[in-house]
Amino acid sequence: MTDEPVCQDTSQAFRIVKMKAAAPNIYEMVIEAPIIARKVEPGQFVILIPDETGERVPFTISDWDTDNGTITIFFQETGVSTMKMACMKEGDVLVSVVGPLGKPAEIEKYGTVFLGGGCYGIGGIFPIARALKEAGNKVIISIEARSKYLLYNLENLGSVADELIMSTSDGSTEHKGKIHNIIQMLLDRGEKIDRAHFMGCNFMLMISSEATRPQKIPTRVALNALMVDGTGMCGCCRCTVEGKTKYACVDGPEFDGHQVDWDELFARGAHYLGDESIAYQFYGQRSCKMDMDD
Repeated sequence: MTDEPVCQDTSQAFRIVKMKAAAPNIYEMVIEAPIIARKVEPGQFVILIPDETGERVPFTISDWDTDNGTITIFFQETGVSTMKMACMKEGDVLVSVVGPLGKPAEIEKYGTVFLGGGCYGIGGIFPIARALKEAGNKVIISIEARSKYLLYNLENLGSVADELIMSTSDGSTEHKGKIHNIIQMLLDRGEKIDRAHFMGCNFMLMISSEATRPQKIPTRVALNALMVDGTGMCGCCRCTVEGKTKYACVDGPEFDGHQVDWDELFARGAHYLGDESIAYQFYGQRSCKMDMDD
């Protein structure tokens, strides 16, 4: 576990060395950040600022390369900051990258571990799966999307999974449904699941946690909480777990999925949705106008 978050010296640029669309509206970004790459552990995240007027946004670290001094993130374009990032190119420089932040995922030999990923979590779950495989576990991974063309990172996930299951809402893969349906399918076929990890939108985390509750399967979820500071100072990411106030940035982001107060988390997460929507539309229209003027 790292002792403290690291902010790389500003004389060393956080240069983007790879930038590509992994799936519609999902992007893969590889960033030069050698100090962070040397310290990161599975389950941790960074906070990025894309430009001088940008906000601080957290992203799960999806991979790292200590030899080349890079970290990899996957992100979904959902707001102004991620819109700015989606427009960046290889060779561009991010204003700030701080990390690694948060507690690493708990990695031990449990037996059979089930991991579920959706949206950005399809990329973010990979280092946890890899570490669990290296610890000697049987690793079953399930990823979900609305349709097959929205799935990505299949080669990496397949390289560490004993079984990789793809499910889609429209049935364009072999399995139609969501991750919680896959859990039930595995239980019905007699699979003994000793532990579960989930990463993706909060609704998926909640539904998947409920699917593991009847069997009392220890379940870990990487929470999506509103976050600003990332080091426990602002209190923005507070949530309730086991009836106690926790902070996703320093106590998490991984928590017991059976002990999270989901109603509170959803209420807090929805607080700025209207403002975020207006900002996204305004900035998008302004950017389009500037591009046309150019």
